[in-house]
Amino acid sequence: MKKDFLYRSIASNIANKIEAGVIKEGERLPSVRMLSKSHGISVNTAKRIFIELETRSLVRSKPQSGHFVSSINYLKLPLPEVSQPLPVANNIEPNELITGVYSTMGRADLTLFSIGVPSGGLLPLAKMKKEIVLATRTLKEGGTEYEPLQGNLKLRRMIASRSLAWEGDLKPDDLITTNGCMNALALCLMALTKPGDTVALESPCYPGILQLANSLGLKVLEVATHPVTGIDIDALSALLPTINVCLLVPNFNTPLGYCMPDENKKEIVSILAAHGIPLIEDDAYGDIFFGSERPKCCKSFDTTGNVLWCSSVSKTLAPGYRVGWVAPGKYRAQILKLKLVHALSSTSVVQEAVGNFLMTGRYENHLRRFRKTLQDNYQRYVFAIAEHFPLGTKISRPQGGLALWVEFPAGIDTVELYNYALKQHISIAPGRMFTLQNQFQNCMRLCIGLPWSNDLALKLKKLGTFAKMLL
Repeated sequence: MKKDFLYRSIASNIANKIEAGVIKEGERLPSVRMLSKSHGISVNTAKRIFIELETRSLVRSKPQSGHFVSSINYLKLPLPEVSQPLPVANNIEPNELITGVYSTMGRADLTLFSIGVPSGGLLPLAKMKKEIVLATRTLKEGGTEYEPLQGNLKLRRMIASRSLAWEGDLKPDDLITTNGCMNALALCLMALTKPGDTVALESPCYPGILQLANSLGLKVLEVATHPVTGIDIDALSALLPTINVCLLVPNFNTPLGYCMPDENKKEIVSILAAHGIPLIEDDAYGDIFFGSERPKCCKSFDTTGNVLWCSSVSKTLAPGYRVGWVAPGKYRAQILKLKLVHALSSTSVVQEAVGNFLMTGRYENHLRRFRKTLQDNYQRYVFAIAEHFPLGTKISRPQGGLALWVEFPAGIDTVELYNYALKQHISIAPGRMFTLQNQFQNCMRLCIGLPWSNDLALKLKKLGTFAKMLL
């Protein structure tokens, strides 16, 4: 209690100085380590202070540069409230809506705010084409042979090496490659559950995960989730006697974009392990951070092999390559058996190409530019929303990832907004897609992974105009 009071006291003191103009817009704040040293607090507590300030739109982070007083504070866009789903399993899936939205993938005549993948204009397409050609030349039989069941060794070595950045300490043999992250999640759920079992998820939650759980005959418990710190640990703890597995996206969850604090990750890992409940971690967005360093994963705190860490390059490098993986911990044998039955082998050429790209260091160069572009896009979206959307609109504060969550004033139905906008060649993802319950009807997710342009700014203005018409 004392530590919590101190953290809030320091955060309030800095906030008061910003609001009083003592620390001015654009000025740089002390680093996390400087704040930790000057106040005698832990680095994690110092990070929580900056998260609190970012939540209040007083501060924004710049990769490799630190934290700065933000002008967004003056736009007065409130933060969405903590979600409050009913503590009952549900399976009312908005099938028609989800099918309609995802059927727009690849349509060149639409501005696709609705699809949460980066535009090709932000990806190193030419470099990847060269890697594909190189892979066909260097692989035995031109890459036409089956890969080993566990997947391309070079790729697994590179993933294991990169895990050191978040204290994962993985070895190549700890990893199994998959056909994208969703395939990894599917294998994990199939290995750990049977029809009728219950899975706990964040709320709002990525529609693909909701559909996957339903397709496997699982009951879904949506758990209250804070838009900045993630799933409510007390709410999750209360549900433990009724759940069989937990699936979370702790780093830059879509659609909220939050990054769960390290102490929360550690506590959740400990609680679930103590109750014998496996944790499936979707870390597909972990490399897309807006801060100064790559966040840790729940897997970073796993000492029992109870966390199954899943990821891919679909959100950072090549969505269509379908290159993913899982570090399944003590469930390795079950996952390998299921991969043998359902896939037998992964695609040799694309795994070799991605492994080569990661090995050369070009991936890190791409990520630095990519993260900067996405953060700039986020700032531009915010200014456009503040200027053109209805008064009372609330937005999330993504700390990374590709998503921005928008909550309109009550009375605006985003399914109606979706249908109207589609006629104007604009596609959005209505909030009802992200839940199996009767909630989020006045919300939507926007993808920030599109190249910024005057036309994109105009489309956001049109969305705001359409929304005002529905009030």
